[in-house]
Amino acid sequence: MVLVTTLVHLVRHGRAAAGWDVDPDPGLDEVGHQQAAATAASLAELDRRVIVSSPLRRCRETASHLARIWGDVPITIESAVAEIPSPEGIPMGERVPWLRRTMAGSWAELDPRYLDFRDGVVSWLRQRREPTVVFSHFIAINVVIGHCLGDDRLVIDSLDNASVTVVEVADDGRLRLVERGRQAETLIR
Repeated sequence: MVLVTTLVHLVRHGRAAAGWDVDPDPGLDEVGHQQAAATAASLAELDRRVIVSSPLRRCRETASHLARIWGDVPITIESAVAEIPSPEGIPMGERVPWLRRTMAGSWAELDPRYLDFRDGVVSWLRQRREPTVVFSHFIAINVVIGHCLGDDRLVIDSLDNASVTVVEVADDGRLRLVERGRQAETLIR
């Protein structure tokens, strides 16, 4: 039996204009736009494909650079590839400390809401049947890497802004990590 596979490029958004503890939905700063443009230029060499983005502004703005190069390819918004949700009722100023503590652990240590988030990212990706470029977030892309490697930690790779991780999706839903994204010392922004 021959498995048919689909390549999915997972792009972390460019650098945000504000931190996660200051603005719940920041766009990109100037450096972020430069990062997005450089990544779009490298991805433009691929055959045109579906573009999917998290609903959050920093991902949509990162995706728009590639969409323009490919002739205004529509960007499909998908909540399954959004940012990890913060705890209900947590003040903005406590979001980054919460995330830093959480990132140091494993998924098994978290409550079902976060396991649902993790499983939702993987489930959505397993259904891809056409080449796709997905603009997403640090934790969501680490979910995919962890699934491929059988690693339960929240953070496996310290993905740089606008880095590209490539995954192969088999028609039976199996995921295989093809290429890891560029690594960096990343501030949570």
